[in-house]
Amino acid sequence: MSKSDLRQATRDALANENIGCALGRFSDNYVISREQVYQGRDFEALRREVARIKREAAENMEELAQRFAREATRRGATVYRAATALEAREYIARLAKSRGIKTIVKSKSMASEEIRLNDYLKEQGLECIETDLGEWIIQLSCQRPSHMVMPAIHLSRQEVAGIFSKEIGENVEPEIEGMVKLARRELRKRFLSAWMGISGGNIAVAETGTVVMVTNEGNGRLTTSLPPVHVIIIGLEKLVPRFVDITPILEVLPRSATAQHITSYVTMITGAVPAVDPGGRYHEKKELHIILLDNGRTRMARDPVFIEALQCVRCAACLNVCPVYQLVGGVFGDVYTGGIGTILTAYFTSPERAGMIQNLCLRCERCRDFCSGNIDLPALIGELRRRTVEKEGPGFVQKTIFEKILPNRELFHGLLKTASRLQKPFVRENKVRHLPLFLSDLTKGRTLPAIAAVPFRNRVVRLPRPEKVRGRVAFFSGCLVDFVYPEIGESVAMVLSALGFELVCPETQACCGYPAEQVGLTDSAAKLARQNMAAFAGLDVDQIITACPTCAEALKYHYPTLLEDDVIWSERAGELAAKVQDFSSFILPYREELSSLVHLPGGKITYHDSCHLKRRLRASEAPRQLLTAAGADLVEMTGDYCCGFGGSYSIKFPEVSTAVLNKKIQAVLGTGAPVVALDCPGCRMQIGGGLDRQNRPVKVLHTAEILAEGLLRRENS
Repeated sequence: MSKSDLRQATRDALANENIGCALGRFSDNYVISREQVYQGRDFEALRREVARIKREAAENMEELAQRFAREATRRGATVYRAATALEAREYIARLAKSRGIKTIVKSKSMASEEIRLNDYLKEQGLECIETDLGEWIIQLSCQRPSHMVMPAIHLSRQEVAGIFSKEIGENVEPEIEGMVKLARRELRKRFLSAWMGISGGNIAVAETGTVVMVTNEGNGRLTTSLPPVHVIIIGLEKLVPRFVDITPILEVLPRSATAQHITSYVTMITGAVPAVDPGGRYHEKKELHIILLDNGRTRMARDPVFIEALQCVRCAACLNVCPVYQLVGGVFGDVYTGGIGTILTAYFTSPERAGMIQNLCLRCERCRDFCSGNIDLPALIGELRRRTVEKEGPGFVQKTIFEKILPNRELFHGLLKTASRLQKPFVRENKVRHLPLFLSDLTKGRTLPAIAAVPFRNRVVRLPRPEKVRGRVAFFSGCLVDFVYPEIGESVAMVLSALGFELVCPETQACCGYPAEQVGLTDSAAKLARQNMAAFAGLDVDQIITACPTCAEALKYHYPTLLEDDVIWSERAGELAAKVQDFSSFILPYREELSSLVHLPGGKITYHDSCHLKRRLRASEAPRQLLTAAGADLVEMTGDYCCGFGGSYSIKFPEVSTAVLNKKIQAVLGTGAPVVALDCPGCRMQIGGGLDRQNRPVKVLHTAEILAEGLLRRENS
């Protein structure tokens, strides 16, 4: 798959209204239901415990596999270690043929999807019938699952009715209860005639040789109990050391997967049990075969970074809250979908596809907050992106921008000055509404602000100074404040001056480096980090303030990681990080003093959470408290939606970016507020441009701008 193929696939998915409607509705309801079902439970403590158990298991994978095999064998099972998908497939086919078995029933198993079992068995002349309702629908329609828990969620009732009609040769009405009865009737025949059942498993306990399976349909129990031969396919990452380790996993798995307290069935299989075959003959002990599947898992366990992904319990919460997955479904993935699917694809099925689909990650970081295994998925996807670029090399445009232009301050600023002059034919009312040729995607779904004629760095000499200096703070402007929204920088200076703080703005500061890191060019990001640390070195300041949460995240969290192996710069990175704070958090302690200086007009204001401010800096309450203290009538939006900007993401995938933006705009309009406050210039550009494109009379302003306007209003009143 090429980049153009991926982009076309996203367009096709966006054009399919069933995908967006079904996944969007489910996600909105899921967040509410999940919050309710976790009431009375400490999710953070639970997921830390799950992460501890799973990390211990990953670090001792071989030892646990041997112990599990020993205990399961002692209880009557046959355990087979499959190093590859092919070995697992061949074992099952040989077993079926050696027993004269032709028909197999299978309950839901992502491991079986991973090894492409159904297609292989069909090639071997064996019939394998999916018995999970969603999986059966997918099998009949010759598709692949679009979700790890709900495989057919992307299909409408009408589509399912059409699939069933074709299967049984008669018209089926799109009525859920009737279709479920039909499935039960058709599949019951299969259960009663099958000699082999295949299932997956959610947990494998090394201490007892027990396999735990959680399901919501009775097909799981029928598959594992009726046929005289039962095969379990379970990945090595499902191993846990002790039986008591089951408890925290069962606490989070159903709550995070389907917002249930517990699933309908929790099945624990420990050793072989009696069975009655389709011919009516009693078997004192059925054949129980357990395939422990490697297929890249031990390689992942040896990777010091990606071992963290083995903490996944396959709850699919990361899919359920991902704004991109909600729009394009299974396009964002392979066998495994969404954020975690990208990482699993890299190790289990297709490194090449993983290297491509990782581009779909918007880096909103929402998945990390909901992950039951406490996995830092955004960081893992970032590392996958870095390794992909390292292997394949950056594109010419990326290489030029991030390696040649951004680190060269004079060249970068000169190009921006040139662009400021060239944009004039396309600018009206300080907005760029259309761009020609290959630049046209930049204005899809939004207008763009014009590049400032006078950047912020050239306005520093005119900044207000306090009469009595309380303290000195440095200001990291960032590219958008410097060259697109210098008025945000001026507003920051005005508010800080009113509170008695003198603003210091080093002229040699450069881009924060986050965009370079975002596309996988960490060396370029590290070079920019050193430039900025040199620019701020030796300043007699108490704090370093920025009006951009993305820049704050880069300086505070990314620089120490980028330079951790640099003997000279690592300590400096830590010292700089300790001083960095976003604008709203810095002035929050002075809100009472500020409220006496600010006069806000009447009327509603709604607030948009920047992903980086809320999910990385954990500072989303600070601006709300400031605005409320200043007299704002704050109205919250429904939902917790990203704006879809993502920096270069809105250029690479403009259709996806616009679709995410439109959902945010609907949330804004739903408040009835004429003003949107926010703390991120990138979000301001995206939301403001989208509202402008739709001719909506809603102002979008940075919190600093609103407070600065209030100061001026107070002075003039």
